[in-house]
Amino acid sequence: MTDFILHAYAISDKDCHALKKDRIVDGLKNDMLAWVHLDATHPDTKDWLESEIAFLDPFIVSALTADETRPRMTEIGEGIMMILRGINFNEDQDDEDMVGLRLYADKSRIISLERRPVIAIRELGDAVSKSEGPFDSGEFVSSLVYQLTRKVDRAVAEIDDTMDETEREFVASGGDRDLRRELSDIRMKSIKLRRHLAPQRDALFELKSAKTDMLDDKDRRAVHESYNRTIRSVEELDAVRERSQIIKDEISAQMSEKLNRNTYVLSLIAAIFLPLGFLTGLFGINIDGLPGIGVPNAFWLFCAFMTIVVIIQVIVFKKLKWF
Repeated sequence: MTDFILHAYAISDKDCHALKKDRIVDGLKNDMLAWVHLDATHPDTKDWLESEIAFLDPFIVSALTADETRPRMTEIGEGIMMILRGINFNEDQDDEDMVGLRLYADKSRIISLERRPVIAIRELGDAVSKSEGPFDSGEFVSSLVYQLTRKVDRAVAEIDDTMDETEREFVASGGDRDLRRELSDIRMKSIKLRRHLAPQRDALFELKSAKTDMLDDKDRRAVHESYNRTIRSVEELDAVRERSQIIKDEISAQMSEKLNRNTYVLSLIAAIFLPLGFLTGLFGINIDGLPGIGVPNAFWLFCAFMTIVVIIQVIVFKKLKWF
């Protein structure tokens, strides 16, 4: 069973056609360029690579089929082994939960694997099936990198636009709107993307500097452009994180200021009523000898006295600049 083989093509500048499953191994062994794309989650994939594509270094097979990977690029003889990440466009999954793509390529063969669908591979597969290119390994690698990078650019731009809108909402509300949840979502997305894009930036640097003859000058320029765009994406994600933290700090500062102001007002009220509470408590005891007992206007005189006390307190507080 070869259910793990998702695409298989023989590629040339004159004709590109699908390889029959019984011709895939021969196509990968001869000098004509062949591309096979495999499902890395299938239990038979690794055994097929080790038995049928025995000319591959065991290190390559192990790296291509590993469960956990990070973006990197390694030159192996006349070929390269790359692990890259792309935006996740799969249904019910987050864009920033990036999908992985593993690839080995030399002048005569391209072997790629995925654990989850990668839309860039689908687009390249459609182009190859229509004989629209790419037509050699170097062009295939540079085109794949370009497609992955272009989609990353869009995702980063969306995060940046969301950050801009959040900043405008914060300014328009005068800082009164609590945007901490929105800011946390933005920071989480940017952190997840940067986690993969930072090593991918390094992998693209290694790719554009590779000594392999598989890449011609045009391919290197294309990879260099993708490398620069990846650098810009990483820098924008860093800026988004810093901007979101600034707004979050400002929100926290404003909330703390409001709390302190409210606490201060309550403290002033308590300070004003403290002597009044003492006086009412003192004159509320039921014992003989209290002044004013039997005087008809004693209550109103007492109220006037407490009013004077409050006025004196206010004057003292103002002199002390408590408010």
